[in-house]
Amino acid sequence: MTIILHIARRSDWEQARAAGAYRGDTLASEGFIHCSTPEQIISVANRFYRGQPDLMLLVIDRARVQAAVRDENLEGGTTLFPHIYGPLNLDAVVDVLDFPSQLDGSFKLPEALLRE
Repeated sequence: MTIILHIARRSDWEQARAAGAYRGDTLASEGFIHCSTPEQIISVANRFYRGQPDLMLLVIDRARVQAAVRDENLEGGTTLFPHIYGPLNLDAVVDVLDFPSQLDGSFKLPEALLRE
């Protein structure tokens, strides 16, 4: 199983569970849902989410995602990030982990992902 990760606000995840699909905060505005590999997630979290509360980490089985998933870099760099081009079907989410920031506002990989 190849996993990709998405940082979600707890309230957005709860809304998705009620609606039956996850759209995040960028599907409508950018046309895709931002994701990362396990190797990329901490740098992304520290760059864009430092110190933010109530975050969850969606662990997604890439093979189960019904929408198109493309690896690309839209900022001109060489590092490719997975993007989901459509709503995320909930059965592709194989785990949901609390993703709290540390006292200094930074993030570390949850223990559950270190064991995989």
